[in-house]
Amino acid sequence: MNVDLHCHSTISDGVLTPDQVAQRAYQNGVELWALTDHDEVGGLALAQATAEQLGIRFVPGVEISVTWLNKTVHIVGLGIDYTHLPLVDALRYVRSGRKQRAIKMAQALADLGVADALEGAIPFASNPELVSRTHFARFLVESGHCASIKEVFDRYLGEDGPAFVPMQWAKLENAVRWIHEAGGVAVIAHPGRYAFDPLQFDLLFSTFKELGGEGIEVVTGSHAPAQYEHYAQVAKRFGFEASCGSDFHGPGEGRMDLGKLPALPPGLTPIWQRWLS
Repeated sequence: MNVDLHCHSTISDGVLTPDQVAQRAYQNGVELWALTDHDEVGGLALAQATAEQLGIRFVPGVEISVTWLNKTVHIVGLGIDYTHLPLVDALRYVRSGRKQRAIKMAQALADLGVADALEGAIPFASNPELVSRTHFARFLVESGHCASIKEVFDRYLGEDGPAFVPMQWAKLENAVRWIHEAGGVAVIAHPGRYAFDPLQFDLLFSTFKELGGEGIEVVTGSHAPAQYEHYAQVAKRFGFEASCGSDFHGPGEGRMDLGKLPALPPGLTPIWQRWLS
């Protein structure tokens, strides 16, 4: 079954509108799809309506930014009730610090010789509450400062970069609780992206499990193929259900297009079995 449970629209830092992402999912043969914008559920009603018109099974989702051990971790909520007011209010609170962060990143870039970065990034952000590193990266590529988004993160905006501005996101326990209270299941997104040592990873996985977290992304556009089997073993060890998602942001961005994921490694319990009945 062609499943993609992690992607983004213009509601956060994608380049296609929610209905356009649904259309691309349909054209790419996706049969079960989730839209998971960063800290925002404003695109889910349109995504769901379009998916239903196209005949795609739709799972409402969100990707919540979490600070854990002073680093950013992303927790995907799947199967949420996106009208659940406590979740909507909590996500609004998480988003509230992004404006000041964007101003600080623009100043850091100016100090490095990149002028007017915030003014350049804003046109790439359909949602003014969600000017992110990705929007700055698109500006830096379009303006010729870097050749690719990867280069932007390597040179400037990665967590060790000179223009990176740390931010205090939600607590892990709160993100999991918000997802559960909205009727959803919690999944650790693209664990291979996080710069933790083995003991810290074990602590993350065990803590998440104790909090009631259900899943982990095994196959994702953010993982190299060699990591699929590693995180398959993590899923088995900790008893997680396995999820998959392209982390699609736009055509030509990232490693993988929407709906072009390989199959899960054998011996795993797919988290999407929950929505097939």
